Amino acid sequence: MTTTDAILQGGPRDGTAFGAEGAGLVELEIDGMVHRYIRTTERDGDRAVYTYDGMVNPAGAEDGVESAEDRMASPLADQAEQTKR
Repeated sequence: MTTTDAILQGGPRDGTAFGAEGAGLVELEIDGMVHRYIRTTERDGDRAVYTYDGMVNPAGAEDGVESAEDRMASPLADQAEQTKR
């Protein structure tokens, strides 16, 4: 028998009760993406509350999301480089 000792807050599974078994982090795969929930110090009655921390692609970063070349081409990166000189 599985106990429902925790509840998810926010994200795609908001309000879902589940058996956390004391885990500090819960990751759920939904439609090919990983959704993370982190345990908080909050309580909902007898249940621990896990708040939504966001979604990540399990395959890693996607092309075009961020590149070192783009960071270095930004005006702020250029100012920071000139300040070092």
